[in-house]
Amino acid sequence: MKKLFTSKLFAFQCSILAVLMLFGAIESTAQVKREFRGAWIQCVNGQFIGMSTADMQRTLSYQLDQLKKDGANAIFFQVRPECDALYPSEIEPWSRFLTGQQGKAPSPYWDPLQWMIEQCHKRGMELHAWINPYRAKTKTTTVLAPTHVAKQRPEMVFEYDGQLILNPAYDANRQHICRVVTDIVNRYDVDGIHIDDYFYPYPVAGQTIPDEKDFAQHPCGHANIKDWRRYNVNNFIYDIHDSIHAAKPWVKFGVSPFGIYRNKTTDINGSDTNGLQNYDDLYADVLMWVNNGLIDYCVPQLYWEIGHSAADYSKLIKWWNRNASQRPLYIGEDVERTVKAKDKDNPETHQMAAKFKLHDQCQNVNGTVLWYAKAAVDNIGNYGTMLRNVYWRYPSLQPSMPFISKNAPSKPAKLKKVWTSDGLMLFWTAPRSKDWSTEAYQYVVYRFGKNEKIDLENANKIVAITKDNFYKLPYESGKEKYTYVVTALNRIHNESNPVKKKIKL
Repeated sequence: MKKLFTSKLFAFQCSILAVLMLFGAIESTAQVKREFRGAWIQCVNGQFIGMSTADMQRTLSYQLDQLKKDGANAIFFQVRPECDALYPSEIEPWSRFLTGQQGKAPSPYWDPLQWMIEQCHKRGMELHAWINPYRAKTKTTTVLAPTHVAKQRPEMVFEYDGQLILNPAYDANRQHICRVVTDIVNRYDVDGIHIDDYFYPYPVAGQTIPDEKDFAQHPCGHANIKDWRRYNVNNFIYDIHDSIHAAKPWVKFGVSPFGIYRNKTTDINGSDTNGLQNYDDLYADVLMWVNNGLIDYCVPQLYWEIGHSAADYSKLIKWWNRNASQRPLYIGEDVERTVKAKDKDNPETHQMAAKFKLHDQCQNVNGTVLWYAKAAVDNIGNYGTMLRNVYWRYPSLQPSMPFISKNAPSKPAKLKKVWTSDGLMLFWTAPRSKDWSTEAYQYVVYRFGKNEKIDLENANKIVAITKDNFYKLPYESGKEKYTYVVTALNRIHNESNPVKKKIKL
């Protein structure tokens, strides 16, 4: 866990920046209509260990409320840090990162995953279940439950730097992970399955991955052990993608790889960086997954600063923008490092504005995921204030994924205004549907003033994205004329044709 940034001077400067942007003294780019706005909520740092059910729910509720105000529309919630579960599972034991003891159920009993799904959906956010596929034991875990895979089948794991890793060479391990994922997708109304950057373990000096015998016995046509390891991981990515979409086609599969694919010194097509490499050190061929449609979105972890000597953020975001455009591309942002680093062109402020400007300049960047949720909620460096008042001020739809489905619902029916005991309401009914791709899951409500052109690409005109089939109108005197437009969205935010109603408020 990094030390929180507490500079009063920087906080004051950031507050001034926020005010200036609010009043137009600093130019801000117009908001796009479709943008992924996520945040990671992790358990592996131990923040929930020993916390009562009520306290954990209270903590999570507060974080979700603040992130909602900040404009977030998706949460990555860590539910499987070490072949365990933050939900009731017949496959793997309860996580010690929830109860303090692996295999011990929470008391009072509850299901954190189900609770988070309900809470996120109530707030109009997606919930992506975040799993660590291969890690079977972290360094800090000392006791495993009898039902843990490393206890049941110790031959399936290897030890590396104090961790236990499910051996990626074994088909049985891929099948085990896919069984876990299929169980989650079938039993829970998740919007996505998310895996992070842990494939083969991060290399440690003096440590060797103990898989030479496996390679010698089953090289699978490969002469080089590194190519063989990438082959093993690629097979897993194929399998998990197919498992998810076979269960529920609308559930998205995303990966957040380490921020460097390859260095230019290794590969002429690599980035102008000098650091650890996905392809060569973690055996993760991320671009192959993107270009072959094996993942539905990619979130490279660009946690460095603009101007970093080994991994310059500005060079990396431009590299990913050029090379990973075959699937929606979101950028993993380290909130704390961003507000600690000074803007190179304006040293009196931090780098948030400069980084978001780079997002706007990179046309293939479709969103942001914050590392980590609590840093934004704590508003260090006024990061949260800037999100809610400037960058994420208006609601946003999820980026399009036509490779999953191009279908959309029919337009909402019977749009009308009705006076109720709660005031003037706008009501509509759901359109008929044939399957999930044409079923209305949410609705978008737009508002346009008198003589304003109806422009549904103008994100500033969105007043609500809701699962309700009604919207309370802000009635005042009945003298001002407005046009309200309502569209329907399916599970992946494909949008219907509009229906409109002129109303005096």
